[in-house]
Amino acid sequence: MLRLGPFLVLALKLFTSSLVKCSVFNPFSSSCPLLGPQPSDQYGTQASFGLTDQIDTSRWSAAVTSPPGNMVSLSICSPPDAPIGRWRLTLGQVGRVDFVLLYNPWCTGDVVYMDSEDKLREYILAQDGIIYRGGWKYPIPTPWNYGQFEDGILNVCLRILDMNPKCLRNPGKDASGRRNPIYVSRVLSAMVNCNDDKGLLLGRWTDDYDGGVSPLSWKGSVEILRNWDTNACQPVRFGQCWVFAAVACSVSRALGIPCRLVTNYNSAHDTNSNLVIERYVDENGQLVQKSRDMIWNYHCWVENWMTRPDLKPGFDGWQVMDPTPQEKSEGVYCCGPIPLKAIKEGELTYKYDAPFVFAEVNADVHTFMKRKDGSTKNIISSVNVGLKISTKSVGSDRREDITHLYKYPEGSDEEREAFTKANHQNKLLQQQDNAGLLIVIKVSAEMRKGCDFDVFAVITNNTPNEKKCRLVFGSRAVSYNGILGENCGFKDLLNVQLAPGEEKRIALRMNYSKYAENLTEDNLIRLAALLLDYGTQEAYLAVRNVVLVNPEIKVRILGEPKENRKLAAEITLQNPLPVPLKNCCFTVEGSNLTGGQIVTERLNSTVEPGQDAKVKIYFTPTHSGLRKLVVDFDSNKLCHVKGYRNVIIGK
Repeated sequence: MLRLGPFLVLALKLFTSSLVKCSVFNPFSSSCPLLGPQPSDQYGTQASFGLTDQIDTSRWSAAVTSPPGNMVSLSICSPPDAPIGRWRLTLGQVGRVDFVLLYNPWCTGDVVYMDSEDKLREYILAQDGIIYRGGWKYPIPTPWNYGQFEDGILNVCLRILDMNPKCLRNPGKDASGRRNPIYVSRVLSAMVNCNDDKGLLLGRWTDDYDGGVSPLSWKGSVEILRNWDTNACQPVRFGQCWVFAAVACSVSRALGIPCRLVTNYNSAHDTNSNLVIERYVDENGQLVQKSRDMIWNYHCWVENWMTRPDLKPGFDGWQVMDPTPQEKSEGVYCCGPIPLKAIKEGELTYKYDAPFVFAEVNADVHTFMKRKDGSTKNIISSVNVGLKISTKSVGSDRREDITHLYKYPEGSDEEREAFTKANHQNKLLQQQDNAGLLIVIKVSAEMRKGCDFDVFAVITNNTPNEKKCRLVFGSRAVSYNGILGENCGFKDLLNVQLAPGEEKRIALRMNYSKYAENLTEDNLIRLAALLLDYGTQEAYLAVRNVVLVNPEIKVRILGEPKENRKLAAEITLQNPLPVPLKNCCFTVEGSNLTGGQIVTERLNSTVEPGQDAKVKIYFTPTHSGLRKLVVDFDSNKLCHVKGYRNVIIGK
């Protein structure tokens, strides 16, 4: 099929392996499709075939579908396993047709076939979505514009494949490999980051974004893909895990691979492949960075849908693919694809990168206290990884919990079996008896940015004896990937007495004046409560990350949304801070709403505490259907506040 624009690209997705009609002005007896700069029969990137009475859907074939005359209409079919990419069809000696071939999840013979129309609308056709950030106790939905059908984006996605090192070394072999979504997924995992190649994004996990923009500034993939393409494949600055994952999702969907973005809360980063995260704290309960092992507040990756003929039966379906550069795989910063079932069953010998992904959702956590004299002591602490694994639901903006696809319930027989397969000691055997003293952290119902609020260390004495303890209760700003910032509040109580069966609730006041200047863009505070029993010398640790909620952005559509008719949106945000907001700016983006461009509106005036920042933004929808208008707000004190509004566009 000819690729003449976004609409026909969509039609190509639907009908790649069905009949493709091309019209020519002279009859001919044979044709030859060619793929890549070095087409060959050996790599399956070249084929010759003549006209037949009927189309054969299992191979390249062509048949005349119109009666003889000055114009002949042909139907041409490609095999379901043909490599994706730009093809050139020569029609004997008289003509040439260029077209783009993509994976076809509507075709039963394709390795990415998906048998649900609702899922195909979500995982292939949807140009917008929801990314979950925040914390496992308070997942925060963040809108994202995937924009895979915006003008020129498919060309960029094909260029990404052409710029990968395997293609540059051996173009013919690489073109042949593109018949296999396993191969293409690994290429994309490596190319979305730029650590080994001319990839899309440069990662940065500090507050220094000189020479680029904060990862929180991005509202969609379109601007990132276009920037990379127009700047000679120089990496776009900067990305973090959800940005890497979202761009990978856009490219996968554009190429015809069903894809969804996933968030794993309390995600372990196991650097030595022992499936254990070892953490050290000092005598104040603060983390001491002794190893590279980390627990990220959350981590995002994508799942691609495909069969796995390279593995034994039963491992088809969703496969984890992670483009965030963390550890090398076969010498390159990429990860996956690995079946979800392999992770759940503890099958760590399966390709690709099963131990690393298994640890992200299932690693054990061992915590030690490092004393001033250099000695260490094991601490009783209940920290689990792999919590509330989340993705956007099919056909709605609700959160779907898919934890059960990655792991069995804690403590079940199936979980023990999975850990035995993984050659790893069972979590239950590592848990220590916690029937004596118990410490947990409780928080206020609402913790909004700009407010003062209390958090609580709740201590319970479940022993028959009176207990005398020391409580160290502290808080520090923290990034989503576990890097600690400055102190936000601290309390050290040397004489906490508890009668048998007594429960004490000790408050720590979190003042805006204290935490405001220390918060990172992630709005996260790490709370740690360390309890020392003077009698037994046992230490107990409770840790919890809390998310400070940003104000809501309200979007009101003015008028009836119609295709190709100018529309206005009134956007409002109330200043929740006790200080004025300056340099306020709203930005808006949406697939088929803003023409692939970002609309910006700045406020000239200062917004005082409690007052509204309000703008009116105009845009022209180009297609009917349900669309998502993605909004971002920035100011001197309140940055990267996200919001969205679903808009139904009528014809």
